[in-house]
Amino acid sequence: MDIFRTENGAVQGFRASAEVVAVLGIPYAAPPFGANRFREPCPAPAWSGVRDCTAFGPVAPQSAELPGAPVWSPDDEDILTVNIWTPAPEGGRLPVLVWIHGGAYTFGSSAQPDFDGTCLAGAGLVVVTLNYRLGFEGFGHVPAVEATAYPDNRGLLDQIAALRWVRENIAAFGGDPGNVTVAGQSSGAASVACLMVMDRARGLFHRAIAHSPASPCYTLDIAAATTREIAAAASCPATPEGLTSATPQALVIASDKVVDAYRRDPASGSRHYDPALYAPVLDGAVLPTDPLTGMASGAARDVDLLVCHTTEEYWLLDAVGSSAKVTTDEQLALFAEDFNLPDGLVAGYRAAMPHAPVLDVYLAVFGDLLFGEYSNRLVELHARAGGRAFLSRFDRRRTGPNGAVRAWHCADIPFAFGNLDTDCLAFLIGGAPTPADHALARRMVRAWADFAATGNPGWPSVDNATAQARIWSTEDAPADDTAAAIRALWVKADFPVRCP
Repeated sequence: MDIFRTENGAVQGFRASAEVVAVLGIPYAAPPFGANRFREPCPAPAWSGVRDCTAFGPVAPQSAELPGAPVWSPDDEDILTVNIWTPAPEGGRLPVLVWIHGGAYTFGSSAQPDFDGTCLAGAGLVVVTLNYRLGFEGFGHVPAVEATAYPDNRGLLDQIAALRWVRENIAAFGGDPGNVTVAGQSSGAASVACLMVMDRARGLFHRAIAHSPASPCYTLDIAAATTREIAAAASCPATPEGLTSATPQALVIASDKVVDAYRRDPASGSRHYDPALYAPVLDGAVLPTDPLTGMASGAARDVDLLVCHTTEEYWLLDAVGSSAKVTTDEQLALFAEDFNLPDGLVAGYRAAMPHAPVLDVYLAVFGDLLFGEYSNRLVELHARAGGRAFLSRFDRRRTGPNGAVRAWHCADIPFAFGNLDTDCLAFLIGGAPTPADHALARRMVRAWADFAATGNPGWPSVDNATAQARIWSTEDAPADDTAAAIRALWVKADFPVRCP
């Protein structure tokens, strides 16, 4: 039997392949409800006997129903769990990769089929994925006389608790607690960037991978204003007593109501285009500074950093209907105004994309605003402050059964995990994978495994002047003059420029 002993008790997993054992749904902290609600994560209770860990744990409160993944039920409480894939017997010392899922800090889970760790574990890693609090439970601001009673950034504190659990327990699964890489995508990647500049996370990991990190952090004023909107929609006072009296389900429903109101109102400002209610809060305590400022100061220079973004990020958000349509010059001008975009930026995109429709110009600008340029800045600021940083771009495209297959948001992750053959991922990668796709996946898996093991993914690090990127494609990628022209537009601008 595949039994492992943690500090809280023994766990039993199953053979995910001939070489890899999976152990799923291990609690790393106590359920964050009841007396623990809106509090820092508390230690998980111990258990006797051998705990069956052959199924994923419950997901955090959310309304999303994602393909191939479990959905949340209001009865689910034991949501703070980790999953492990290991190729090593007890006593091994393999590099560890800890994965933080994305989902706008509002939805998603470690049980999504993209994140199965079997292939990466087969490449020589011990892979850990985790659930953490989302939405208001994880990132909503709870006003209190003593902020420590109901801290901000509870989702980040959960991630830190999981990393501490890894430090104390991963050796039992053949992992090396002295060689841990934390990785994530989208809001998970932005979480990684935040962890890099947080004192509480210092020393818990040694390398970081961030795919398509999302740019916004919110001030306390913005977070407090959002709380008032959520409380009003939930018909409860915006006080600790009022918010704790509202059920998690009520706050999920209230959040969806507020999002829907922004979507319906073109005059509601920047949140109309893709309402993101939650983000890490610059509270001065848990998260004292935003990642760009922290990187520039050298706060994370001892952590190796690997960043990737896709070349057509925002086309996915348009395809799934989560982004407002901008199809006229008037709408594009209002978009630029709502986001305080620098003078000349949109005109520069038009010049670089002379034959593109307005919608494509908008999607290109929005994708770079939220993901692409933020990725570039993280890498360059980290390098200039003395850190070692690597940059890559995912540009795999092809013609699929329904037309052009975009290099859009999230499309890179099945390749980096080596999970291309799952039917429910066909939409994300544009149909059944080709032999060239499988070859690309092998290269990306190898890069992650090598970076986690040694800090070198297989191409030169960024110098302190410009970011030289590895291009992930199924073909040799030619030099992209359009991308270079667009990057030049951003280099001249202050960043970030987004306002909520």
